[in-house]
Amino acid sequence: MNNIDLLINGLKQLDISVDEEKLNKLLALKEIMLQWNEKINLTSITDEKEIFIKHYIDSATCLSSQMIKKGDKIIDIGTGAGFPGMVIKILKDDINMTLLDSLKKRTVYLEEVAIKLSLKNIEIIHGRAEEYGQKKEYREMYDIALSRAVAPLNVLLEYCLPFVKEEGYFLCQKGPSYKEELDEAEKAIEVLGGKLDKVEENILPYSDIKHFIIFIKKIRSTPTKYPRKPGKPSSKPIK
Repeated sequence: MNNIDLLINGLKQLDISVDEEKLNKLLALKEIMLQWNEKINLTSITDEKEIFIKHYIDSATCLSSQMIKKGDKIIDIGTGAGFPGMVIKILKDDINMTLLDSLKKRTVYLEEVAIKLSLKNIEIIHGRAEEYGQKKEYREMYDIALSRAVAPLNVLLEYCLPFVKEEGYFLCQKGPSYKEELDEAEKAIEVLGGKLDKVEENILPYSDIKHFIIFIKKIRSTPTKYPRKPGKPSSKPIK
């Protein structure tokens, strides 16, 4: 099986079908990412098959949860090279997607991707979650916040939950050690207005990689003191 068939079939196993237009956009994203990767550090994964499994199919597991609906406002916090947010936007173009990253070079790259792929209803922001989570035009304005960022869950919660409206969700992608992080994040979930809804396990097609999505439901408004000033959530996590 060639890599493109692997991608199509891998997505199909997640109940996601791709037409020619979406497939071409995913392939174009890969090319742009690899070109930029020579100038700035976007990903250590450069093999095509690995990109398709570890970036594309992994990102798409958020969609297979059926949580993301037409017209939803979604924000991907610490999106990096655009995972999972950019992939989700390509696969489901009837949503409004915001990609937030603290590194200017990455947001310039993401803007180029959005233009070259003719993506509509996408906003790319260069900034820190701690600052944007306090802005009234962003605070509690999103149906769903996503993050595949490499930070402990109790830190990610303070970055992400302030963006989520009541009854909305934070979807956090984690590896097999998620249980420990969940235990440590119990206080942060409660303080920030969340409630653990469920954890979904995914074995990525054509691999033995086991990933998990933690679903945190926003059941009440986040206290106004959160998120704290930049650097505070990571140096002094809620415990």
